[in-house]
Amino acid sequence: MPTAIVTGSGGLIGSESVAYFAAQGFRVVGLDNDMRAYFFGPDSTTQPTTDRLAAELGDTFLPLTVDIRDAGAVMDVLARHAGDLELIVHTAAQPSHDWAASEPQTDFGVNANGTLNLLEAARTHAPDATFVFTSTNKVYGDRPNFLPLEDRGTRLELPEDHPWYGGVDLTMPIDTCTHSLFGVSKVAADLLVQEYGRYFDMPTVCFRGGCLTGPQHAGARLHGFLSYLMRCTVTGEPYTIFGYEGKQVRDNIHAHDVVRAFHAFHRSPRAAAVYNLGGGRESNVSMLEAIELCEQISGRTLDYTLSDDARIGDHRWWISDLDAFKRDHPEWRLEYGIEAVLQEIHDFNVERWSEQRAARAVGR
Repeated sequence: MPTAIVTGSGGLIGSESVAYFAAQGFRVVGLDNDMRAYFFGPDSTTQPTTDRLAAELGDTFLPLTVDIRDAGAVMDVLARHAGDLELIVHTAAQPSHDWAASEPQTDFGVNANGTLNLLEAARTHAPDATFVFTSTNKVYGDRPNFLPLEDRGTRLELPEDHPWYGGVDLTMPIDTCTHSLFGVSKVAADLLVQEYGRYFDMPTVCFRGGCLTGPQHAGARLHGFLSYLMRCTVTGEPYTIFGYEGKQVRDNIHAHDVVRAFHAFHRSPRAAAVYNLGGGRESNVSMLEAIELCEQISGRTLDYTLSDDARIGDHRWWISDLDAFKRDHPEWRLEYGIEAVLQEIHDFNVERWSEQRAARAVGR
């Protein structure tokens, strides 16, 4: 049986990868030390997801408590599974702009040094295994904020004759702009993955994701905006929109579509591949539009305020160009649009979130 190693296996994309590749006939080894609870508090713990996967998948899933900053531990895991290791899916990360500024060394240690540890272990023990890295569009820094955006009422938008109207491609530069410290640590990891692919001829890919989401996303104030937005709408928690009058645009891609892209690349890998990956023109939304959809789906009104303070390095507009990946992997396409994503987030969580709303009402 082929083996896949998934880092961050209790997180949104990691857990989706575990379930997906187990169903595809892999034995999956998961590395996760629940740092999300450290980053965002106990409500964001990934341990219940890890426990659920272990119960559902049995012998096909081996969860290990491993910190990817521990080079020796990472090397030992890959050495033990080198014989049948075919795929490494690296999703473990510190994912927040704001949190990175509070502990820059932790952020860089996880995102950059952790990635280097995995690459070196792969080069040593399984150089032919496909190495999939979940990078981010934040490698472009705030460069998208200099695009000639127009105010369309509920959203900012590019003119239709702009070359990136259909989505940003890899020609967008990454220099002379503000990245946030999170963006910098992900740039370092992204370039490392490319360089190991190019220099050592290893099958590697960087997927520069827009907003990755899904029903099991443990949304928090500093990360996972669609999940957190729906949660606040259902529970009655107040929500703050930071900057741009709520007209900032994001493309959003369901975790299942992300992992299907991983599999498509694994079936025909190459060295040092890079793709922008998000919802593209098929699945994108502004904050104001997302609020309206959350209210329609939940039947509740969101208590929100607008702040003039935009987060450092945050994007006013982002839509990914998916054409390059579709050309290289024509069997892949999006299966989820924005409304389907939000409906699934609501339906999966509404019972628990409604209980939280009731508890809030009692506590007042």
